[in-house]
Amino acid sequence: MGRRAGPDVCRAGRGGVCVSGFVFRLPDLGEGLTEAEVVEWHVAVGDEVSIDEEVVTVETAKASVDVPCPYAGTVAELHAGPGTVLAVGEPLITVGDVSAAAEPVPAAEEPAPAGPAPATQDHAGEQYRSEERAGATVPADGDDPEDQPERPLIGYGAGDAPARRRRGGRRRAGRGASADDAASATTPDTAPASATTSSAPDTSSDGRRAVRVISPLVRRLATEWGIDVRTVQPGPTGVVRRADLEAAREARSAATVETPAAGTAAAGTTAAGTAAAETVPADGGAERADQRVPIQGVHRIMVDRLTTSRREIPDATTWVDVDATRLMKLKDSLREARPDARIGVLPLLARIVVAGLARHPELNASVDVEAGEIVQHGAVNLGFAAQSPRGLVVPVVHDADTMSTAELASALRELTTLAREGKLSPTQMSGGTFTLNNYGVYGVDGSTPIINHPEAGMLGVGRIVEKPWAHKGRVRLRQVTQLSFTFDHRVCDGGTAGGFLRYVADCVERPGTLLADL
Repeated sequence: MGRRAGPDVCRAGRGGVCVSGFVFRLPDLGEGLTEAEVVEWHVAVGDEVSIDEEVVTVETAKASVDVPCPYAGTVAELHAGPGTVLAVGEPLITVGDVSAAAEPVPAAEEPAPAGPAPATQDHAGEQYRSEERAGATVPADGDDPEDQPERPLIGYGAGDAPARRRRGGRRRAGRGASADDAASATTPDTAPASATTSSAPDTSSDGRRAVRVISPLVRRLATEWGIDVRTVQPGPTGVVRRADLEAAREARSAATVETPAAGTAAAGTTAAGTAAAETVPADGGAERADQRVPIQGVHRIMVDRLTTSRREIPDATTWVDVDATRLMKLKDSLREARPDARIGVLPLLARIVVAGLARHPELNASVDVEAGEIVQHGAVNLGFAAQSPRGLVVPVVHDADTMSTAELASALRELTTLAREGKLSPTQMSGGTFTLNNYGVYGVDGSTPIINHPEAGMLGVGRIVEKPWAHKGRVRLRQVTQLSFTFDHRVCDGGTAGGFLRYVADCVERPGTLLADL
């Protein structure tokens, strides 16, 4: 979750007295959320705050959350104003003059409270532990549960020792109700304070602390599914997420249903029975379970690049239908004149693309966001889509602008063979500056390609088929295809993109145009 960091943070011990102040960073809010927007501050510089006091409201992609501060003292600095978006781990608030009372008290040395206080403290502490295990907040008498705000981060940063958990419980009880009110709020289903304290696993001498469950949705699902979150393996942040809960549920459904252990509540027994009913369908047939396929290897690289492309690149697509009859005749002529070169349609299209990029170098580029610069690459490293045993890959012909058409054909043929055999090296699949995608081999006419990040453009070519076409004043059957060009609008405007596509189309319709640039 959140981290204490910065040169002004005391590192002598958890909760120790800090000379300058503690920097409280935006904590992990769970459910895979990586950022949040500051909506409203509830404190100002110079205000006194106590441990677990809600200091700010932030808004994530899923909900608004009131974030409590794990430190006590004087607010020294607010690091972000309303409307600022912070990533998890960025500084949120600095609290100085931390009170020594915030130091954790060893469980063995904590003095036993006298009078009615134990009932108040233990009841509040058990309420907190129940929340962490998946229960809902117990409202005060007369309060509507729907009106009670969620406190997903209660006790955050308060230490590892069980005594700190009880300290957080006392603070909540003290702020919300008196000792008598807390004692009277005990329901028939709640054990007496002394019994609760002795039986609660979170307060045992082994020092285990309550499982971290941040999301209210995860708490509710755990209750509905009858899952004890203490048995769920948390994610990499130590927080039990919905995905972890679903994995535990699937594992339970797949396992043989066993007799519930002694002491399991009736609700838990019912949930186990429900799981058994779900495992065996009513018609007696085999269960049709969902299948989870890991995203890894080349597939993971593809997913990362395409996701980044859609997230970062403001792309636009333009297209045009072209008469490729003369291009197909040129291919046949080259096959007859140079059978050893084995020049097909793809090498000819690659030659046209390279010539087009020479005319429009703005498209052989990438955007360096951190530097705030557009990088126009000196060499044309031409990528092309190819099938492999592990799915679609994009091999790269490096320095394609220095090759002849026959050399391009040889390089494309070699890389295609390696792709089909699954023997492409990382170097042969990286460093591209532009991509040619011949999706016509799949029998489709058009598409809107996704740019292969961090490149700035991709040309797609559909199937070449006979269609009626106006030629020399008559309608005749011609070999027609569609060209689709997707480009990064940050590197050029529509005029440049249209000029490139028009040049490529002209070369496809009149291949002799290429001779003018040789």
